[in-house]
Formats: sequence, structure tokens, C-alpha cells
Amino acid sequence: MILYLHGFRSSPQSFKARVMAQRLQALGRSAEFICPQLPASPRAAINLAQQLVAGMDPATLSVIGSSLGGFYATKLAEQLGCRAVLLNPAVTPLHDLGKYIGSTTQFHSDEPFEFKPEYIDELEAIGVAQITQPSRYLLLAATGDEVLDWHQMVAHYPGAMQHVIEGSDHGISEFADYVDAVLAFCDRRPGSA
Repeated sequence: MILYLHGFRSSPQSFKARVMAQRLQALGRSAEFICPQLPASPRAAINLAQQLVAGMDPATLSVIGSSLGGFYATKLAEQLGCRAVLLNPAVTPLHDLGKYIGSTTQFHSDEPFEFKPEYIDELEAIGVAQITQPSRYLLLAATGDEVLDWHQMVAHYPGAMQHVIEGSDHGISEFADYVDAVLAFCDRRPGSA
């Protein structure tokens, strides 16, 4: 099972989420893909993700997280013991998102939502200072990310399988070139190389 967590202001309509869904559909595996619309509250987003995977065997679960979704995916991987794929993940979102406090809109619908000051405290409460089992993580970090610093990403996931993409952008526009490698990592079983 694959749980995909989109980034801040994003949605299940994001480019990478659609590429994942289309690839799994082409493989006849659509039933293995969950991609919810995450609430603005980090606590509520984590609670929703936990509910969606409650009772699943961590050995058969992978969480893919993009940007802020990568921050959430790291929390879930540490909490549940599942694999995580991190796509240009936010490492310190409590510092980066403070400027968005107030009313803002979603990228794919222009639907307004409120990003409240207490959400920064919620982010701080769920942060993971250090990963415990690097072999459970795959990091894709683009040096051309215009939003987040790829150096922080690489430093935050020491020992993890890492693929640094030269150039590219925050959205990883060529994600279709990496989707099969991401799926191969998600399909690994514990103890496999």
C-alpha cells in the first residue's frame, strides 16, 4: 500500500501525485494508492494519515511525501516503522511557513483556507530531529529547488538512499523519469537490498 502526502497548499491533483496514480493504474495497482486532501492543520493532517493506514502491516506500507508531505512522511515512518520516499521534503517547515499565517489559497483550486499561528506549534510538536533507520528512506532532492534547500534535505537523512537531481525544480518536473525507481523502493521488503 502507498500513502501519498502532498505539500503545503497542494492537493491530490499535484503533478507528482497524478504521475504516481497513473503509473499504478497502468500496472493494475490503483487499489494500492491512497492520496487524501490534507487539512491545513499539521496535527489534523497526521491524524488523518494515521487513520488511513491504521492496522496496516508496516512491512507492506510506504509513505511518499512531497515538500511538507515529506515532513509528515518522516514522522509516520518513524512512528509506524514503514518505508518513506521523500520528494524535496521540508526539513524545517516551522521556519519556512510562518510567512503564510493568515488566509491563503490552494494551488489547484484557488480555494481559500486559513493557516493559523498555532499550526507552527503543531509542526514543532511532530518534527523528527533524527531518523532512526536510514534504510527505510529514499530521498529525491533537486539542486534547483527554488523553495527549499537541498543541502538541508541531504543532511537530514544521513545514510538514507539518496538521489540528488542536478537542476530540476521544487516540483521535480521530470518526476515521471523517477516513478519506477520510487515504486521499486516502495515494493522492497524488510531485509532486502
